[in-house]
Amino acid sequence: MTKQRLNRICEKGMFAGGILVAIVAVSMGSTALANKKEKATLPELVVKAQTVTVLTLPGTRESIADPVGNRRAQEDVEKAFLKWGRYQLMQEAFTADLVIGVRKGTGNVASPTVGGPPSDTRPATIETTDNAIRIGAQKGHPPGDTQSGDAGAAGTNGRATTGVQGGGEDTLEVFIGGDGYSANSAPIWVCRKVDGLKSPTMSAVEQFRKAVEETEKAIAQKQKQQQKQKNP
Repeated sequence: MTKQRLNRICEKGMFAGGILVAIVAVSMGSTALANKKEKATLPELVVKAQTVTVLTLPGTRESIADPVGNRRAQEDVEKAFLKWGRYQLMQEAFTADLVIGVRKGTGNVASPTVGGPPSDTRPATIETTDNAIRIGAQKGHPPGDTQSGDAGAAGTNGRATTGVQGGGEDTLEVFIGGDGYSANSAPIWVCRKVDGLKSPTMSAVEQFRKAVEETEKAIAQKQKQQQKQKNP
């Protein structure tokens, strides 16, 4: 092999190597962009919202080991929102700007559960914090708060039945409220975390609070930039 031919091969190798480096650089840039997108802010309506209601997620069943776990988680989330003081708590999904759906994890991949007909009336409540007060009673069960179709759910005779439900993590999902909310609504924000609904830390609520605050800052920054463009 001549020296000239060897040089040409080396040049091709360097060219190919340069392309490879460029591809890797673009890929890394795309990954960085994707990571930024993963931290995308919430819809602006979440910042503008004034009212929320807290419900157990559709299809939720009670763990036999902790039959009041979901109700307790629901009440703990309500207290966390009252302490936050940003939103007013409502009793019905159709009267709230946002619906907060909760489900208490069992800590296991699959755990024995019990299900039964939903309660017709939620007990009257009087909750107070330094920032807010909520008084009310819920008539009937909220839209989508049903166990029909879930494996082992209550039968047509209305009696509680046993079953199995998976999911070791606590779940908090945020939905758009109002007349458009239903059991089939898609959440706009989701947090699944072990002990995410454990009081007093309530880390799932805290993560949502941070997301709302970050969205608020992003909106303010955007408005500031738009103002600069109008008045250079």
